[in-house]
Amino acid sequence: MAGLRSPGASAGQRTRGGPRQRAGKTVLGPDEMRRALTRIGHEILERTDGADDVVLLGIPTRGVPLAARLAARLAQTEGTQVPVGSLDITMYRDDLRLRPARALGHTEVPPSGIEGKVVVLVDDVLYSGRTVRAALDALSDIGRPRAVQLAVLIDRGHRELPIRADYVGKNLPTSRREAVRVLLAETDGEDSVTLLGAADPAAGGRDAAAARDPAAGRDAAAPAASDGRPAADQGPGGRPQGGGRAR
Repeated sequence: MAGLRSPGASAGQRTRGGPRQRAGKTVLGPDEMRRALTRIGHEILERTDGADDVVLLGIPTRGVPLAARLAARLAQTEGTQVPVGSLDITMYRDDLRLRPARALGHTEVPPSGIEGKVVVLVDDVLYSGRTVRAALDALSDIGRPRAVQLAVLIDRGHRELPIRADYVGKNLPTSRREAVRVLLAETDGEDSVTLLGAADPAAGGRDAAAARDPAAGRDAAAPAASDGRPAADQGPGGRPQGGGRAR
């Protein structure tokens, strides 16, 4: 998949006022993503003794469809119908006073609740850990689960908080000047994970914002303001042109 570039710009062309853009490198395609989620599903079953007390909560935006896919795999493998919900973390972000106002997302807790359950938080990219910290705070206002685990499609490193994922689809070494863009069929019309080159301010994305203003970055897992999630776990900047979250 080609890196983000302005309309009419050829690969490797400089954009006005910005550095040379690089083509993106495809890290996961549809088949690789399917296999990664299947493996995570098996690991959840093994570590939770069949997932009988598991509740999957996706962090908007792309954590929600990923949680639904994991629930489907658990049902196919074990015949276990795992409750699925979503957890909005907008009001728990640690950069609310620094960033523009964002629309509140949707929190949906399964009717069975989370008391005494093993809650598995699901997200697309783990970066600094600040999105996950916000999710833990939001979760504590809903109930008291027996345990909380974390499943992510991509772990790109560069943690700023002592947070580690329990289930990882792919560990992806990156530099802070690179961005990871996740596209899902449910939200973007296709399944792919792309590693974008050095941040280009003209290309958008959280890493691009950091290139323009190092003080502007927070965590990393959020694309645009409409996403309603902390910039903490995605990487500096907003949603890149062409859709998808670059973290």
